[in-house]
Amino acid sequence: MNKKIERRLNIKRRVRKTVSGTAARPRMSVFRSNKSIYVQLIDDEAGVTLAAASSRENGIEESKVTKVEQANKVGNLIAEKAKAAGIETVVFDRNGYLYHGRVKSLAEGARNGGLKF
Repeated sequence: MNKKIERRLNIKRRVRKTVSGTAARPRMSVFRSNKSIYVQLIDDEAGVTLAAASSRENGIEESKVTKVEQANKVGNLIAEKAKAAGIETVVFDRNGYLYHGRVKSLAEGARNGGLKF
């Protein structure tokens, strides 16, 4: 396996030992691919996804903006979906990715949308 991927998975395992989501405060998990960015609100106790959003929804990917701006829009979108589901606070799980670039932009978009973490 690629060293970079191995390193990310090790960080992910280390963080997931302590970070867990509940129905009242779900885990906001981020997945970043080369083209898109995805985010889920997960209740780990029940093992269900409460809400999800991605850059492939609502024509975000087709709009001619950078991937960082797409991530910000996805953050706003997940905040709207969380508000509709009655969720105000979450636990942020960056999934082993460094907190800069698209991951940071998504988090800031979610905060601007009204989520607390």
